[in-house]
Amino acid sequence: MSKQDDPYCLRSRLSWRLLALQTAILVALVAVVLAGLCASGFVLAERDEDRVIDVVQRALARDAQGGLILRQTSELKQLRGETPDLWFLVRDKQGHWLSEGTVPAEFAAIGGGLDQISQARLGWQLFEDDPRKAAARMKRVDTDAGNVQVITATQGRLTGAKALFMTSIAFLAIALPGLVLMGSATFIATPMIVRRAFRGLDTTADQARRIDIHQRGARLSVEQIPLEVVPLVTAVNDALARLDQGYARHKRFVADAAHELRTPIAILNTRLESLPSGPEKTRLLEDAARLATLTEQLLDIQRLDRCGHPFARVDLVGIAQSVAADLAPLAIAAGYELALDSPSTPIETIGDAAALERALTNLVQNAIQHGPRRGTIGIRVGRPASIEVTDEGAGIPADQREQIFEPFYRLKPLDRGAGLGLNMVREIVLLHGGHVTVADGPNGGACFRVTLPPIREN
Repeated sequence: MSKQDDPYCLRSRLSWRLLALQTAILVALVAVVLAGLCASGFVLAERDEDRVIDVVQRALARDAQGGLILRQTSELKQLRGETPDLWFLVRDKQGHWLSEGTVPAEFAAIGGGLDQISQARLGWQLFEDDPRKAAARMKRVDTDAGNVQVITATQGRLTGAKALFMTSIAFLAIALPGLVLMGSATFIATPMIVRRAFRGLDTTADQARRIDIHQRGARLSVEQIPLEVVPLVTAVNDALARLDQGYARHKRFVADAAHELRTPIAILNTRLESLPSGPEKTRLLEDAARLATLTEQLLDIQRLDRCGHPFARVDLVGIAQSVAADLAPLAIAAGYELALDSPSTPIETIGDAAALERALTNLVQNAIQHGPRRGTIGIRVGRPASIEVTDEGAGIPADQREQIFEPFYRLKPLDRGAGLGLNMVREIVLLHGGHVTVADGPNGGACFRVTLPPIREN
């Protein structure tokens, strides 16, 4: 799988993309607001409030009599050249003062009343005065002439570095708190919203996990799920419907084939019975019996699958006795002894007697066919509800004990079996709510154990 195809967290991706969108919108909004203020005159983008004060601060000195004078610095000359309407007023605490340019009358006489103020911006009433009128800036600064008060208009060309710095400060002061607030709300609210929106999808996923081969007709719910996910759930439901139809066709084919096989197998058994006795006849009878058993197992599974669970009380001891009686001649003819170990009292479970008898028959026939044609094949019924079939053959390798129950799997590729018998046993046992396992036998060979749910008496 490529890196682009890896699963991703929808909550995280939505949160980061929303934050990026909010950042872009906020930056654009700040830019629009600043542009609007500049266009209206409320923001003088090319003016520097403290430029004049900084230049005067570095040029100020005192003469021999202690009065205030200005040194003719290059900065002062440049300021005078680029600011035709330059004006400022300088005062110290001893009453000395100097001025340049036309000082507006509104600001000329207020300096003495602001001696205790370190700095201030003196402007106009918003929406009632002309916003293009330059406001005044007052600031107390330390100079070579001592601490003085400077009042001037907010004028002077703004340098590029200072413009960038002031713009950054303005953005951080205005946009950053809002961005932090919106980002925090996004990362808190988005997972909650996504979790709430996908709550119905979690329920649908639980329904999907419960679907198995024995639960046909099941469909996923489309209630309380986002509209964007409905097409996916609908497609899954359509796929389940097609699978149900294909499974039904498969089941019908298997059932029809099993029914059709019954007649030729019966004819084959009749003809085999007329052959003279001998080892070859015995093997042919074993193969024909196995074919008949597989056919009946297929029919049993079809019947149980259609009817659901038409189960009744079944005595496992009776089933074991019936199978032992039916297969004893076949086992003896193949060179085995058949031993039955069962209690004198019934051991009951809930199930289908014919299907369970077919499963046990298949296990015994499997031992007859694949054994060494000597020794004992044992059938043991135990409590609470189990049946064991043991033989004295080569046994089942530990690494293949799960695989032998798969359809068409054979321990030996050239084995005469079709690889369906043990799979049929497992299917019948699973339909009864039990399980089948294989282990080493007490005297070598294999031990197949079928465990079924016991009847619980109230």
